[in-house]
Amino acid sequence: MMDNTGKAAIFDLDGTLLDSMGVWDQVDIDCLGRRGIDVPDDYMTKVASMQFRQIAEYTIARFDLHDTPEQLMDEWDAMARTAYATVVEAKPGALEYLKELKASGARLGVATSLSPQLREPALSHVGMMELFDEIVSVDDAGNIGKDHPDVYLLAASRLGVEPCQCTVFEDLLIGIKSAKSVGMSVWAMHDDSSAGDWPEICDLADGVLFDFHNAPRQL
Repeated sequence: MMDNTGKAAIFDLDGTLLDSMGVWDQVDIDCLGRRGIDVPDDYMTKVASMQFRQIAEYTIARFDLHDTPEQLMDEWDAMARTAYATVVEAKPGALEYLKELKASGARLGVATSLSPQLREPALSHVGMMELFDEIVSVDDAGNIGKDHPDVYLLAASRLGVEPCQCTVFEDLLIGIKSAKSVGMSVWAMHDDSSAGDWPEICDLADGVLFDFHNAPRQL
């Protein structure tokens, strides 16, 4: 039996534990579809790095919509909430892997950009909610995004584990860079949404995964 006592595993949600990146594409398709608009080829790329409100303002301007940013954000939020609570699935092998790590004495945490109203229904839906010792988001870290290590350090601190004893599971290049910058080990999860960065991710990460069946048993 492996022993991970005194160590922590910290997981991103979207694109890492959860196969959820397609939810947002579908929200865009459905939302614009209700207004008789097809999603242009360049739209997803244009909005990928924007904040939620920026996306709403850009969408209203680009398609000459009559909605306010608040109305559009509320609509997206309601659609996403339904999807996260009902259709989002875990990445293959994720649930079994979390149970194994917990049994081995590891502390388990989440470091995510997702708001509580999306992450909690999703984690309950996939049967993971009770497995985590701590769940933190960028909101808890002073709204500092994953281009800085704050959310990972906050998770480590709440788990009571030194950064050098933490292994982070993440699909985004900026998150991988941030976690590595504070001495954490990082395993990268392949996701279609960050496929363009994959060569650089492979160079930087301590290991790479396409699902959790081959994830490290010893942290």
